[in-house]
Amino acid sequence: MAGVDAIAQAAGLSSEEAASVLDELGEQGWVRYRDGKRAQGWMLLGEGRAEAERLVAAEIDESGLRPMVLDLYQSFKVLDPELKAVCTDFQVKGDQELNDHTDPDYDAAVIARLADINRRVQPILIRLAEALDRFGHYGPRLEHALDQVSGGDLNWFTKPSLDSYHEVWFELHEDLLVTLGIDRATELSTGSAEA
Repeated sequence: MAGVDAIAQAAGLSSEEAASVLDELGEQGWVRYRDGKRAQGWMLLGEGRAEAERLVAAEIDESGLRPMVLDLYQSFKVLDPELKAVCTDFQVKGDQELNDHTDPDYDAAVIARLADINRRVQPILIRLAEALDRFGHYGPRLEHALDQVSGGDLNWFTKPSLDSYHEVWFELHEDLLVTLGIDRATELSTGSAEA
């Protein structure tokens, strides 16, 4: 679930544009707004997901860019286990001791590893955005999250309720899987998907 502002940011739209699109999609039965006590926001429904997957498949097939995007995905996939490891190391130290973030040297070393992963993923994202415009927002969002972490706001590393580095990475990974028609369960069974 996500609010209009978060969806607008992720899609590169103004809040007004995103609200209009969400209203249209809601009328088609593809999304629904949930106004619960614990969580509220727009949810993608099954028919909406199926339509999005159909549109994405058509886009990649019509563009003729599947081989290029697949190569870029393979490059991304090499970094995925590193990202998973750095997120784990950010949360847990040594023998499963929770990281209480009172050791600045330890955190600095983990953040440096995140910065290195980011340095290596950005060229992949630039090429993805050159191939398919809709990938253009991932690089800046990852940079923003890293800037927040480097500036001392450690929530931007993995916190699910923020556009944290881990959350944006996970969204990017999912977008690549959907774009290429790769089943997450199949990828998980090979041990390469981001959890």
